[in-house]
Amino acid sequence: MISIGLVFMFLFRYLPMGGLVIAFKQYSLRRGIMGSSWVGLENFQFIFTHNPDFPRIVRNTLKISLLRLIIGFPAPIILALMINEVRGAKFKKFIQTSVYLPYFVSWVVFGGIVIQFLNPSTGIVNKLIVALGHEAIPFMQEEKYFKAIVVLSDIWKNAGWGTILYISALTSIDQEIYDAAKIDGAGRFQTILHISIPGISSTVVVLLLLQIGSIMDVGFEQIYVLCRPILYGVGDVISTYVYRVGVGGGQFSMAAAVGLFQSLIGLILIVLANYICRKFFERSLW
Repeated sequence: MISIGLVFMFLFRYLPMGGLVIAFKQYSLRRGIMGSSWVGLENFQFIFTHNPDFPRIVRNTLKISLLRLIIGFPAPIILALMINEVRGAKFKKFIQTSVYLPYFVSWVVFGGIVIQFLNPSTGIVNKLIVALGHEAIPFMQEEKYFKAIVVLSDIWKNAGWGTILYISALTSIDQEIYDAAKIDGAGRFQTILHISIPGISSTVVVLLLLQIGSIMDVGFEQIYVLCRPILYGVGDVISTYVYRVGVGGGQFSMAAAVGLFQSLIGLILIVLANYICRKFFERSLW
């Protein structure tokens, strides 16, 4: 049974790594990978010294990723703790189903919903703003709102799915510990603080390390759907830049070099974060 997963990993994760050699060549579709001329580190030198867009896209990527980490990462933890405190079984299942359904909607559809909600003339958000006596706000045309829209829409779509992992961890905690705490007079907040949170700490550490490792990968679909050319100053990230330059502009070597840089930074971050967690919290991925 595991062979299917191994074949998938080999075909779609490890085999494509051979294409990274494009980053060190002046790749030509006509000549192919092996026939293209070797240029060494010239593509990387151009990116770091002669590409005016590169500092901007790295800065945008880091800002959005850090906001997701600070604001978005705790959201499913808090949601799972709240759902775990619901006593009615049917109501609990209804809430669980409701919060993780958006995860199964593609970003093309979900992004369209977000854009419609924020529409200056017909969106429900602006209708509420106008009803309160204020002027409608063109959210999708002003740079200062874009990062908040990205982070909040990501929480709306993905937080529910993350709660499944934390609720599973919460259900593995021995119920007798909660019963003993109640006998000792502990309230709900005290049981959450001293039993629930420590009980899911290992799961939190693992997911935190994985998110730190992907801090340079904001995600292509969401940004591509929500970001318009007018917002490239704050919304253009590495993944969308690679798509535009590599696929749209035909600069495959340049796009491969940017992608390799992104992967190396992610690898360094996850190794460093894993070391810190193992040293100070005695929990780690390896």
